[in-house]
Amino acid sequence: MKRGSAFLLTGIFMLINVAAMAQCSLCTKTAQQLGEGPAKGLNNGILMLALTPLVIIGFLAFRWWRSNREA
Repeated sequence: MKRGSAFLLTGIFMLINVAAMAQCSLCTKTAQQLGEGPAKGLNNGILMLALTPLVIIGFLAFRWWRSNREA
């Protein structure tokens, strides 16, 4: 039960923290030159690119956890 609650809580925190600033110093400088609208688009693009590997790693970790639990 505790593990299920931990996964649920982690998922909720990940959904709440969507407005994170995910820019390195070079991207921040470029975004400042572009203006506010394109800067938000750049930030969203960076977050979308970061999401794919995190989902894949999470899926693999879940499969590994499930296979070790059943064995």
